[in-house]
Parts: sequence; C-alpha cells; structure tokens
Amino acid sequence: MGAWLQRRFALEQHGTTVRDEIRGGVVTFLAMSYIVFVQPAVLSTAGMDFGAVMVATCAASALATFLMAWWANYPVALAPVMGENFFFVSVVLGGVTGVAVSWQAALAAVFVSGLLFLALSLVHLRERLLDALPVGLRHAIPAGIGLLIAFVGLQHGGLVVDAPGALVALGDLGSPAVLLTLFGLVVTGGLMVRRQAGALLWGLLLTTAAGLAVGLVHWQGVVSLPPDPRPVLGHLDLAALLDVAMLPVVVIFLFMVLFDTVGTLMGVGQQAGLMVDGKLKRADRALLADAAGTTAGALLGTSTVSSYIESAAGVAAGARTGLASMVTGLFFLLALFFHPLVSMVGGGVDLGGGHLLYPVTAPVLILVGSMMMRGARDIPWDDPGESIPAFLVMVGMPLTLSIADGLALGFLAWPLLKLLAGRAREIPPLLAVLSVLLALVFVMKAQLGG
Repeated sequence: MGAWLQRRFALEQHGTTVRDEIRGGVVTFLAMSYIVFVQPAVLSTAGMDFGAVMVATCAASALATFLMAWWANYPVALAPVMGENFFFVSVVLGGVTGVAVSWQAALAAVFVSGLLFLALSLVHLRERLLDALPVGLRHAIPAGIGLLIAFVGLQHGGLVVDAPGALVALGDLGSPAVLLTLFGLVVTGGLMVRRQAGALLWGLLLTTAAGLAVGLVHWQGVVSLPPDPRPVLGHLDLAALLDVAMLPVVVIFLFMVLFDTVGTLMGVGQQAGLMVDGKLKRADRALLADAAGTTAGALLGTSTVSSYIESAAGVAAGARTGLASMVTGLFFLLALFFHPLVSMVGGGVDLGGGHLLYPVTAPVLILVGSMMMRGARDIPWDDPGESIPAFLVMVGMPLTLSIADGLALGFLAWPLLKLLAGRAREIPPLLAVLSVLLALVFVMKAQLGG
C-alpha cells in the first residue's frame, strides 16, 4: 500500500511522506470542521432540515475533496463556503430579488452556477474575468463578506440587537446566553492567538461544555446513525430559474465562487511550494474539482462548495499532495455519525417566544469574519478611484445585509468614477457587463418595491 501511495501521489517528488500527509490532512480537517456545525445552523434559518443539511455538507465536502485529491493531487480541501451560505439565505429570505425565493430555487441557482463555472474552466474564460476585476474590488469583496458574517455572528450571539429609533444597539451583557457568547469569543480567540491547530473546533467544543455546565446547552449524545438526507436531497426547482429575477442570483453565485476558488488556490499553492513561474501547473483540474463540488453539493442539498483557505493549516503541518486531501475527506465522512453532537452545538438556545440565540457558533462567525478582513490591507487606499468603490462594497454588505447590494454599489461606483475622471478606456468590457448585471439587482428590487 505504501509503495502505491508513493507512486499515485508522487510523495517523493514533493518531498513528503505518508506520515506527513496524514498529519496534514488531519490538521486541515480540524481547521475547517467548524463548517459541519455552522452550515446546518445557517441553512436551517432558510427553512431547510438541519440534519439533512448536515449530511449534505459532509457528503459534498468529502466528494469534492476526494476529486481535488484524485484529479489535481493538491493538499486542498473543499466544503460549503462561508459567505456563499449567507448569500443563499439572503436569496431565500428575499434580500436579493425583493421577494422570498424557495430554498429549492436557490439550490437550482447554485447548481447552474456550478455548471457555468465548469464551462468557464473548460474554455479558460475565468482568466479574463480575473484580469478584468480591479484590484480594489478584488480585495474588498472578501472583506465585505467578512464584515457581514461578523455582524450576523454578533446578532446570533446577542451582542448586537435591533433597537427602536436606531439601527442596532448593544445587547444585554448580563444575559447568560450573551455571556456564553463572550466566553466563546475569548476562549476561541485565545486559542487562535496561541496558534492552536483546529482553534475554531476546540473553541466550539469548549463553549459547548460551558453551555452544558450552566444549563443553556442540553445533552443530546455524541454518536448516531446519519440523519435522513431526503428532505433536501435532489430538491432543485429548476423551473424557478425561468424567472428573470433569478438571473442576477446565478451570476453572483458564479462570480463569488470564481474569485473565492482562485484566491484560495493561489494562496495555498504558494505556501505549499506548488507554484511554477507564478502559476499552478494543474490549476485547470483543481478548478474542475471546485465546479464539480458545487454542482454535486447542490444536488445533495447544500450551498456553494469551494476550496478552503484553512487548507493552509494542513500545509503548514506538512501536507504537500492529494493524499492529505484524501485523509481530510475521510474525516468528513466520519463526521456523518456525529449528528447528536452537531445538533447540540449548532441548534441554538431558545429564549422563549420562538426567539433563538446561537452563543456556541456565534464566536466562530465573528472570528471567521475577522480573518476575511485581511485582504483590506491590500486595497490602494490612496487612490480614490479604487478606494471609494472598495469602501462601498465593504460597508454596503453588512449595512444592507446583502452581499448582492454591496457588490452592486461597488461595481456601479467603479466605472462611474472612471468616467468622471476621463478614463473610460480603462473600463474592461467584461467588467462593464458585470456592472450592468449587478445593477439589475437594484432595478428589479425597485420595481418590486423591495
């Protein structure tokens, strides 16, 4: 077996061993396993079955990660992406089209975006799209999504609440649920500061233990057979995509996964020493794995699946090939049998009257949001033509509670400022098209009165 693994994953050529790859694969899983707890909690707010979403998350993550390992031989794991899952919920709740959309229709939009991503990867149009994106917007998009995720986490944890006569206000810091959120934030942040592998997972578990101790979290067990996947399996409403209002939804899903994927692959590839002359040799195969993961994930019943930057943690622990990804994928399959634990962690705390807080998972959302802000340092803040659109994207997403609206603000502002500066020739045609498509979001919402 060892000799076959050496040949299949070219371990010696990459300067690694089976032990190094196993260790790296385990560390990658620990670093990103929070998604197993968070994804069902997020999508269940859109009316989807918690247990079925957990199964879809684990199965889609394992499948996509196996494909990455087998096709591209990269130490990159995949799972439903933070940011895209919140956009998914926003679509269902009417925050994009102006009217509520069924989660079945949103899954169909994810499915079609995966097919389009597959097509773009095959014809190499993705490179031109990347070249067309201004540097300021490129770095502002993940930062804006990070602010949105952090804001939702603050609300889920009760640290920020709606207030009469104001947008928001500080929550009740004396509430046991809010205190548990603060505990989780401090503990998990402390683990991250100490560079603890799997800090987010350990933070979740320690916060759960504290919740059990004070009676906010109730014991449900640890291991069981996987839940029934049928409530979300294959429930795609493709006919709903015939509505023109769904066109921007598909485009934005495609746009988000495109830039998430390429940014992650470049970041992890550079850290792992996989770059040759600034390029990934098997990037086309890696992109195909991403596209296949998104498409399969939608069929299974979860939002966009893509490469995870947390794979860098596994690389730091020694991972260099797809063998590490195989190990990570196996752990995702093993996670299928921990539904009681996932429900206990992500199920929320009932405060009465149907009001739920999520003090165990909220700290993870806040800290993931903070990590996504890193790219803001690379925005050219001294250039108003770049910094103003970037700023509008970053503040637009959390303040409108809509990724689509934040994107539209920035993509409208960038070409307009170029026109006002007399530099219309600098506007790439593809960017002009994207700007028009995103502007349609505003037009449709205005027509619908949303």
